[in-house]
Amino acid sequence: MSTPTRVVLIGHCGPDVFMLRNAVTRAVPEADVVAVDDEHTLGQHESPHCVWLVNRVLDGGFSIDSGIELIRRTTGRNGNDPRCLLISNHRDAQEQAVAAGARPGFGKSELFDERTLELLRQTVA
Repeated sequence: MSTPTRVVLIGHCGPDVFMLRNAVTRAVPEADVVAVDDEHTLGQHESPHCVWLVNRVLDGGFSIDSGIELIRRTTGRNGNDPRCLLISNHRDAQEQAVAAGARPGFGKSELFDERTLELLRQTVA
């Protein structure tokens, strides 16, 4: 049996962590879901075995407040990067995140859409 993929919820407030954790476990029950709200802890989850669900505006202990900038700084460095998705309802932010190296993400308003659940299944697989 393989190790479950870790899904890291980055820079989200408590209620959003609850909603995101619920959506991820509905889509991929075996996923290991953790919430991170600071850069020190995030460093422990930089792996190709991780999927990062990054908030557009980072809450918590980050030196930057932009999830897009975090994605830009993380992806394309060494080929062992986590798979990143931006969590935002803003189409322009999604486009910027993909240009920065993320996979297409989704907004909180789409959290329980079947398309989003399938996107999570494909990304975690």
